[in-house]
Amino acid sequence: MRILVVDDEALARERMRRLIEDLNADLDEDHEIVGEAADGAEVANQCIETDADLVLLDVQMPGQSGLDVAGELARLEPPPAVILVTAYPEYALDAFDRNVADYLVKPVRRERLLEALQRLPQTTRPQRAAAQPVVDPNRRRHLSAHYRGGVQTVPVEEVVYLLAEQKYVTVRHPQGRMLIDESLKALEQEFPDRFMRIHRNALVASDCLVGLEKGTEGASMAVLTGCEERLPVSRRHLPEIRRFLRHA
Repeated sequence: MRILVVDDEALARERMRRLIEDLNADLDEDHEIVGEAADGAEVANQCIETDADLVLLDVQMPGQSGLDVAGELARLEPPPAVILVTAYPEYALDAFDRNVADYLVKPVRRERLLEALQRLPQTTRPQRAAAQPVVDPNRRRHLSAHYRGGVQTVPVEEVVYLLAEQKYVTVRHPQGRMLIDESLKALEQEFPDRFMRIHRNALVASDCLVGLEKGTEGASMAVLTGCEERLPVSRRHLPEIRRFLRHA
């Protein structure tokens, strides 16, 4: 769960950060603070830039009120979940008129925050956006590369992972490896239903991803069927990979 905290009081934002960190430590949760804001002016843009799944939004702020910001966020596609936070419970009725997920009264109690988080849908905004990926019926079924005067091909359904290295992308398949001169981002866009990103330089076949294990330096490593190698999972992508494995 990628969270954006919006409150005009720095102490309130810091307290919310500590509450979430405590929940993560005590319950092995995957909630990550991806940004903070002191007013509502740029909240919608920050949601887009950070791929925030949830906005913890103060109601009374200078300029735009939290209720107005909630209305803006509801128009995003897909919209983040919104939990309003305020010291004034009389705003509760107006809050639910704005389709917010929940309402917290300051000072926010740990147990109440946990309850609100657990009520939220488990899918993230990027997952919801990709829930029905647009698949080109005429897209390639094979990846290919020139090799020793000929052409080497690998069926896309047999690819275990794609790893960007310098100018090339390594295609790992059950029979070995192949180098292709293509962009990792372009491959991700062409096959959104087949591959998922685990690192800025790596895509893995979602049906080959079966687990995580700790590396020698404590980093999380992806366990894949079809190969003995372990690929590092970045901290940015780790929460989503964990959710995928839990619900796969």
